[in-house]
Amino acid sequence: MKVGKVYLVGAGPGDPGLISVKGMECLQKADVIVYDHLLDARLLDSASSEAERIYVGKTAGAHTMSQTEINGLLVAKAKEGRAVIRLKGGDPFVLGRGGEEAETLVENGILFEVVPGITSAVAVPAYAGIPVTHRQLASSFTVITGHEDLHKNDSNLNWVKLATGVDTLVFLMGMKNLPYVAAKLMEHGRSLDTPVAVIKDGTRAEQVTVVGSLKDIVVKVKTQNLTPPAVIVVGEVVRLRKRLRWFDNRPLSGKRILVTRARHQASALSQLLVEHGALPIELPAIDIKATDNTGELDRAISNLKQYHWIIFTSVNGVAAFWQRLHELMLDSRALSELKIGAIGPATAGVLETRGIVPDCVPEIYTTEGIVAGLGNQDIRGQRFLLPRADIADKELVRGINRLGAEVNEVVAYRTVPVTEALVRAKQKLLIGEIDVIIFTSSSTVSNLVTAISEETLAINSAKVACIGPKTADTANRAGLKVDILAGEQTIPGLVTAIEDYFRKEV
Repeated sequence: MKVGKVYLVGAGPGDPGLISVKGMECLQKADVIVYDHLLDARLLDSASSEAERIYVGKTAGAHTMSQTEINGLLVAKAKEGRAVIRLKGGDPFVLGRGGEEAETLVENGILFEVVPGITSAVAVPAYAGIPVTHRQLASSFTVITGHEDLHKNDSNLNWVKLATGVDTLVFLMGMKNLPYVAAKLMEHGRSLDTPVAVIKDGTRAEQVTVVGSLKDIVVKVKTQNLTPPAVIVVGEVVRLRKRLRWFDNRPLSGKRILVTRARHQASALSQLLVEHGALPIELPAIDIKATDNTGELDRAISNLKQYHWIIFTSVNGVAAFWQRLHELMLDSRALSELKIGAIGPATAGVLETRGIVPDCVPEIYTTEGIVAGLGNQDIRGQRFLLPRADIADKELVRGINRLGAEVNEVVAYRTVPVTEALVRAKQKLLIGEIDVIIFTSSSTVSNLVTAISEETLAINSAKVACIGPKTADTANRAGLKVDILAGEQTIPGLVTAIEDYFRKEV
């Protein structure tokens, strides 16, 4: 029987972008993924949908599996002839018990490979603006487990040497023992005024850092209600945070932003928000569904020679139209004699992936922009096909008609409310857990407002951000105060507008 191989892969400290290229390659070819607590779920999304996922996470007082059971699981899965990825937070060999797992694999004749990861011992302080070494302040650093019972008589920690023999001390998994750690360091000669930083959820959007000294850090952490997981940094390098802080002082750092975009489109927006420091909460107010009756759209596609133009007003419209082309055994060649319009760069980009370069993309990405762009061309007497959502308004149709052209508007897809998501959104809004609500279409406004109903004012406890004037007008008519309006009607433009708003508030 073929024996598989185990890869001990370090996933990094939390930010999914910090996994190595080789680590991601291993993850993508895995047959089995054995993963820990605190890993970002987006890493698992990168793996094959057919890969077996086994959670073996450990939290204080709650172990899904013992270490012995985890070791046995790795051996058993490898003996099935499978590629097994042991996905571990940080680095497998830095306080991660990867060495014990490797020993078990050797004892059982299992091939293995170690893919190092970025340890939280250096990455988390870096994200807090604290270098663990500095030419003028610290030439040495030590990584120490803060998880063991530090009160036991046979502790492996030599407090006498730790207190004064190393410049920077980094304690991992030490929140519970913080009072004891601080007391021991002071008892054995470390100055009471030595700077200390406690960094919770390091490298993640929700990162929080509390800074103090050995004499007061325990009180400060308690006042801030900080809970594990956290990294503790002791040493003069902590003073550099004031100058080098970069990750958690951005305008959107820690801001909880409700993403009401359609489920399949939310992830790209969420990723952009994370890159700007925000904490996105994906609660799609709408979902995109195929139209119940494709007859009208199919007839339009079968008679494309009757049209001069097709205008696409969304990425969803492009996707739905091409789905019907495929079902009718057609492809992009069917549009060869037509001119194509797109409402903005996102829609144009999707068309280009299908081999279509739009003839018209307005400078302003709105209905008015499309009409203005078409006004510069002689379209009188021409016929337009407009495949759109079932709830689209008639402004574009009226605008093209005013230019002397004829429009056939057909339903290409439906927008439907996501009831469960709307209920969760309502709960979070009512208890004040949302800082900003993003609306990317009028339908997301209407569906969320309907769910909130008589408690609409609860939405106004959060800032409201809209992608364009039409969406903002829908929000205003629903009784909402629009605080942020994108200057450029694109997703990046909307995120920039939100960032600019909070930058001005600082």
